[in-house]
Amino acid sequence: MTELLLAAGRYRIERVLGRGGMAVVYLARDEELHRAVAVKVLAQHLTGDVNFRARFLQESRLASRLSHPNVVHVYDAGETEGSPFIVMEYVPGHTIADRGRLTHGEVVPLALQACAGLQHAHDAGLVHRDVKPANLLVREDDVLKIADFGIARAAELTRLTQHGTVLGTAAYVSPEQIAGEEVTATTDVYALGAVVYELLTGRPPYEFGSLAELAALQTGGVITPLRDLEPSVPEALEAAVMHALARDPGFRPLSASDFAHELAAASERPTERLVATAVTEPLQSRTHRGLHWSSTWLWILGGAAVTAVALILGLLEIGGGGGSSPRSQPVQIQAPVRGATPADEARNLSAWLRAHSK
Repeated sequence: MTELLLAAGRYRIERVLGRGGMAVVYLARDEELHRAVAVKVLAQHLTGDVNFRARFLQESRLASRLSHPNVVHVYDAGETEGSPFIVMEYVPGHTIADRGRLTHGEVVPLALQACAGLQHAHDAGLVHRDVKPANLLVREDDVLKIADFGIARAAELTRLTQHGTVLGTAAYVSPEQIAGEEVTATTDVYALGAVVYELLTGRPPYEFGSLAELAALQTGGVITPLRDLEPSVPEALEAAVMHALARDPGFRPLSASDFAHELAAASERPTERLVATAVTEPLQSRTHRGLHWSSTWLWILGGAAVTAVALILGLLEIGGGGGSSPRSQPVQIQAPVRGATPADEARNLSAWLRAHSK
């Protein structure tokens, strides 16, 4: 296929950059603008679905409206011999998966850039749905770019029915996606949180062998706290990542910008705070359901919730002592202690919620 010409000879295929379950990506030459481009051609076994082909191209054209330094630009889309193709910005470098395990000082700057790109797309009404290491490209100058916006949406149903392709990416799929529920911007926040968790610990939040096992873990399992696997991670960074990985979308950061602020606040490098300020809207403008929130109030409310749960459970234990019918063992939850940090309280509340929520 090295001699393939697309779009009436405008794009000349040079070599394969990568292959996946859904498409093949080629390095090509744009003969009209004299630049290198990446061309993604839909896999042959998917071209027979007319509706899928149309959706693939439509979503890619929507993605072409995005223009952000941390998003791979989509330049063009078309069909050749019944196979849809998409022409994108060529990003020389590697995927974030190629870097393996990283220190928190290396992870946070990359995650902040991912947050910036996601927020731009969310503001434009696009949810990625497939944030994973293979879709996070890192240029040689450490600029991160998110690939496959729009394409992931077109591919979602097909991916979830192909056992061989979904297992490679399911570690980053949110509980609501597995359950077939509504997908929102917080779905991408969860996926990015899972990527950060793996980059810091060397393993995904859940280890599983099938989609059924993953669904069961996401329903009743508990994610090992990040610092239990990597003690060098700052407590505030652990709290930010575990917040993003909340099972219930309503318990996660409300936006990619909110997640960026939590990551930056947890960082030990002041330059990362500047990055977060530059690429996200001011923290003071955060609004949700008519209320203004800040990270300080979130920690205070988190601590108050832990205290309230402990008091309620204590009252239930006292009030139920006179009955003769057997009673289940009271749930034990550690109340806030003197000197406990907000991160400690957040971890405690998160563990309780994961253990006792549906």
